[in-house]
Amino acid sequence: MTPNDFRKLALSFPETEERAHMNHPDFRVAGKIFATLGYPNTDRAMVKVTPVEQEMLVRDEPSIFSPVNGAWGRQGCTSVNLKAAKKTTMRRALAAAWQLAAPENLSRGLPDKAAAASPQQPRKRSARARDQRRRARAK
Repeated sequence: MTPNDFRKLALSFPETEERAHMNHPDFRVAGKIFATLGYPNTDRAMVKVTPVEQEMLVRDEPSIFSPVNGAWGRQGCTSVNLKAAKKTTMRRALAAAWQLAAPENLSRGLPDKAAAASPQQPRKRSARARDQRRRARAK
């Protein structure tokens, strides 16, 4: 996947806008960052998911995903190796990140759209992951 492919996927989610943060592009919904591009270098990106989702991504695709160092990583910020990433895998990761950041009324319809866009069925979330998502939205 190229940086431009990542950008196109990120911008394909409803009401997403591209801005800049710390001298690299970021992608936001309702003013909240859910992904960044080009940090720490042009071969990398970042998606912000729950710690449980991060754990699953890293376990299932260790050549693509790794936790960001420090406190941000412990909160779910996950580094992406763009060269190793496939479009369907990135679509799922970006969908999870977008849905976590999006207001509930906007994100309700996304699971069906994400599943339709992907040839594989999305994984069912554990009760713990759902609870973490709800707590994150309530903040």
